[in-house]
Amino acid sequence: MYSKILLPTDGSKQANKAAEHAIWIARESGAEIIALTVMETSSLVGLPADDLIIRLREMLEEEASRSLEAVKKLVEESGADIKLTLRTDEGSPADAILRTVEKEGVDLVVMGTSGKHGLDRFLLGSVAEKVVRSAGCPVLVVH
Repeated sequence: MYSKILLPTDGSKQANKAAEHAIWIARESGAEIIALTVMETSSLVGLPADDLIIRLREMLEEEASRSLEAVKKLVEESGADIKLTLRTDEGSPADAILRTVEKEGVDLVVMGTSGKHGLDRFLLGSVAEKVVRSAGCPVLVVH
């Protein structure tokens, strides 16, 4: 039923829970998984010191690498023969996810939700909600 699953990850507990679902679906359907982590670098613009920007960027890259390695480990531990592609992108997480859906011909997105409620959700928005509303394929949100 599915051939290409996009698994956005930020290394959180919810993202790892979503990874378990994506792995199960991929194993059952023979789909490949594209694990995507997005570095939101917009907050680095306008910082006063170049060396500070470089160090913060390095920290974001390290965090992205850890997130993807966690997914890789979960796939390996599952023992399933799943094709896994690891990707890092920059920008708005929702926009990067939607771009990847289009570019890669993804037919299912499996993602965690941050679990934010009330004012935080209203003020900050929800990546999962934006993806659900705009993706051209089914989206499974794991809570």
